[in-house]
Amino acid sequence: MPDTRLTPAPSAAVATDSPAGGRILMCAPDHFEVSYAINPWMRPDRWKEEGALLGARSTNGWELLAATLRDLGVELEFAVPHAGLPDMVFTANAAVVLDGKALVATFRHPQRQGETAVFRRTFDALKQRGLLTEVHDMPEGVVLEGAGDCVWDPVRRTFWLGYGQRSDQAAAAVVRDLFGFEVEALELVDPRFYHMDTCLCPLNGGEVLYFPGAFSAEGNARIRERFGAENLIVAPEPDACTLAVNAVNVGRDIVLATASPALRGMLTERGYTVHETPISDFGLSGGSAFCLTLKLDRKSK
Repeated sequence: MPDTRLTPAPSAAVATDSPAGGRILMCAPDHFEVSYAINPWMRPDRWKEEGALLGARSTNGWELLAATLRDLGVELEFAVPHAGLPDMVFTANAAVVLDGKALVATFRHPQRQGETAVFRRTFDALKQRGLLTEVHDMPEGVVLEGAGDCVWDPVRRTFWLGYGQRSDQAAAAVVRDLFGFEVEALELVDPRFYHMDTCLCPLNGGEVLYFPGAFSAEGNARIRERFGAENLIVAPEPDACTLAVNAVNVGRDIVLATASPALRGMLTERGYTVHETPISDFGLSGGSAFCLTLKLDRKSK
């Protein structure tokens, strides 16, 4: 994927012409593979046997996801993929971004820790182009795996932060201090749902698509309290296990890998249009639509 979009523009003035569907960062799966296992979904043995086929299908699915987002009015920016960093494709993990500020991620596992410096350079270049105003680093010793574990709720103007699998509970204070908004830190108790974005997706209409089994009793109670029973959309477990909750919400459109008739019906009844894209092979690494994207121009109001 060409990297010309990351070439600094002559002026560093802040961009004000956000596209109607938003501006999203993606990273082409040029080096994507499942070569190690750091979550229950990852199967290096299968990739070793079927890597050529799975790689080709992943690339095709990623390109169709990008095309779907463009059709919805999204403008895409592209990080440069790096050999040896196969999970760079999951740009949601790169940073938390709000109101022009980017908080660059740190990672729990050594296999992903090299991404931090690469993404720092990416965000510095975006700042030079006026697409960001500030780029910040996490404090030493505190792990936060980007927007994958720190999901913005646009209606309640609150971050939902997952901890216990990958990110640290202490990251909540860092996010709160930098962005100035409330952070709801919930423990993730099921290893299959290791990031918040795999099990909770606040929607633009005020609802939340989520899987209760990923959370403790206390976490579920907090979700019900904050969202209200009328706004809860419970993903059936089979949908949760195909990472359907890991969805991208653009206006009244929801982009995901696949949805059962039951889940599709729940979403369409709420006025959303569901777009299925052939990206299920990224599920072999534990990621799906939301993981493959990072919104760069998200505003708090």
